[in-house]
Amino acid sequence: MKKIVLSLAAMLVCAPALAQSSPPMVGDRPLVQVKPKGMKTAAAAPAKPQPTAVKLQACLEIEDGTKERLDCYDAVIPPAAKPKTMKAKSVADCKFTKEQDERLACFNGFVENMPKLPKS
Repeated sequence: MKKIVLSLAAMLVCAPALAQSSPPMVGDRPLVQVKPKGMKTAAAAPAKPQPTAVKLQACLEIEDGTKERLDCYDAVIPPAAKPKTMKAKSVADCKFTKEQDERLACFNGFVENMPKLPKS
């Protein structure tokens, strides 16, 4: 009986020493801790992309009728060629207008009538 108690005591004393000397193992490989996906640092988190409407409304801060405002609109929705001329039904259709003045008027017509969104 003394031998059993003595060997149990020896195992209890040696177990913490063995656990500290090497990393925990699963089979023949060390146990690895994985961070959850949701835990990112503030520096590593990319900036939240703004909605198109917020970007377009930011262009309204530039003086009306200027090339800079049109360039701002074109940066959000780049101009593109369209074979057939038709009236724009949405703000995205303004990119098909070839003349700069007409394209600026098209963008202004849609963006000024949009409801104001909160700036983030």
